[in-house]
Amino acid sequence: MESRAENRFEFVLRRRNTQPHASEGAFPDLRAAKGVEQWEGGDPAPELRAVSDGPAARAQRFHATLPGYTPTPLRRLKGLAGALGVAQVYVKDESARFDLNAFKVLGGGYAMACCLAERLGRSIDDCSLADLASDEARARLGKITFITATDGNHGRGVAWMARRLGQRAVVYMPKGTAPERLENVRREGAQAGILDLNYDGCVHLAAQHARENGWILTQDTAWDGYEEIPTRIMQGYTTIGREIAAQLAGMGEDIPTHVLLQAGVGSFAAAMLGYFAALWGEKRPVSLIVEPTAADCMLRTARANDGRLHFVTGDMPTIMAGLACGEPSSVAWRILDAHADAFLSIPDSAAANGMRMLGRPVSGDAAIVSGESGASTAGALGALMHHASLRDLRDSLGLGPDARVLLISTEGATDRENYRRIVGRDAPPRSR
Repeated sequence: MESRAENRFEFVLRRRNTQPHASEGAFPDLRAAKGVEQWEGGDPAPELRAVSDGPAARAQRFHATLPGYTPTPLRRLKGLAGALGVAQVYVKDESARFDLNAFKVLGGGYAMACCLAERLGRSIDDCSLADLASDEARARLGKITFITATDGNHGRGVAWMARRLGQRAVVYMPKGTAPERLENVRREGAQAGILDLNYDGCVHLAAQHARENGWILTQDTAWDGYEEIPTRIMQGYTTIGREIAAQLAGMGEDIPTHVLLQAGVGSFAAAMLGYFAALWGEKRPVSLIVEPTAADCMLRTARANDGRLHFVTGDMPTIMAGLACGEPSSVAWRILDAHADAFLSIPDSAAANGMRMLGRPVSGDAAIVSGESGASTAGALGALMHHASLRDLRDSLGLGPDARVLLISTEGATDRENYRRIVGRDAPPRSR
């Protein structure tokens, strides 16, 4: 089902009748319609194997060797839940990830470590950061350059990891990138610059320069012939999913009934959805994929439903810079196509409202500093619960008083000037 609203919300619903079972959070009718296997006690579906709990555990084991690793907070926002008319809202706060204000290093850093371990003839399962950065390892490896394209968070993570590995990073950033984001990358020691290209153009140029110079392209989007490193990046992201599962269990909470996941090229959304689908099977949450109206490549691909990826070209003006991507990742789309329940594109005003919802919270809730992309799902949830134009989608997803909704705030205030302008207060400084 598809809807085009005058306020520029658009959605595609892959299946109807997705209301969760009130006591179990299970969706048997929906899953049977989508041909999803029963996984309890068995292997996950083929497209989920790379992001299932086994690979996720290996990624988290490596992450635990990084200095400063600790699970980021999972917060219960009871006041917000009451204001929205749902039972519970959980928000995973990735602004506390290392000293980077975003989650991205979990993916790029893990893929880089896997590349170096392979060149050393070792398994990543037997390597720590200290092993890969040792004098012996660096002597054997020589000087290696990792190159990537980014709006900021991914490139900062690649630069952070390259510096700790004693290697070099080159980072290309699209036109319109906030100067603060460029400086954050440069402070990690990378050679970085803003190009007169959109994000996808920067990706293509980085791939070209990697081929010409023998550098390692470390990109979280995949295409035919380039899928191994993006898959490793997605495996790195699953550390977030493992943390959430453990935190929910530790809090005595049930599996969420719903999860909203933001998408640019789709790697993060697919990693999270794929991990939850492999872990929880039929009890996995109903899922909604959220992206900017100006960069709605996932929604276009879902709407077409013709077996091909559909691109957004040209400029993609949106405050959600981390989601301003026009070309879906091939690896990510295989998971989203098989397992996502709905796709929603939102205007900038919704993302800005999400920033205010989290940053200026209902009395009793903890304040969460969340950037434009990080708060996009909070803004989407607010719109779903209050906009008449989205009533059909809300009802079809079963979002009501029994819903327990999981959101992941993927970043803090990475453009502090814009955060101040939107939220009306300064983001507190973060230590480096």
